Amino acid sequence: MSILLISLGFICCIVGIIGSLLPVLPGLPISWICILLLYFVPEVEVSSSMLWITFTITLVIFILDYLIPIFGVNKYGGSKYGVYGAGIGLVIGLFTPIPFDFLIFSFLGAYLSEVIFSKMDRDQALRAAFGSFIGFLTSTFIEFVGALAFMIIFCYKVIQYREFLF
Repeated sequence: MSILLISLGFICCIVGIIGSLLPVLPGLPISWICILLLYFVPEVEVSSSMLWITFTITLVIFILDYLIPIFGVNKYGGSKYGVYGAGIGLVIGLFTPIPFDFLIFSFLGAYLSEVIFSKMDRDQALRAAFGSFIGFLTSTFIEFVGALAFMIIFCYKVIQYREFLF
């Protein structure tokens, strides 16, 4: 049973890292599941305080993942339409076969929605779209670093207790 939990945990680590880069999957919560699964492996010592600390980090970053792009749009003079447009562009970009298209469509969605719905001039809309883009990149980077840290913790614990597991 321990090998099954560790294998599922490792899969969660990989899916979590991929999910931190793709906005469709909740990357960090999936990565946190690897720590939770490791907690239930009897041969590996994972304290409940580590579980709660990593859960709190996951919750804070999960909330910030939605707030940072909004802050980026607001800081650069955008409106709620820019945030909505960026989100819609992001979803559209996930279904097109162009590499890094979710970034391009997110930027275009914010720009077009600011021009069409907020009636901004092109320079203001471009600035707001840039804020949305920077906010999205920032939140993605933070989530990726969190998912990578959880994978490092997971791998460290498995290596640390390898004599008892294998």
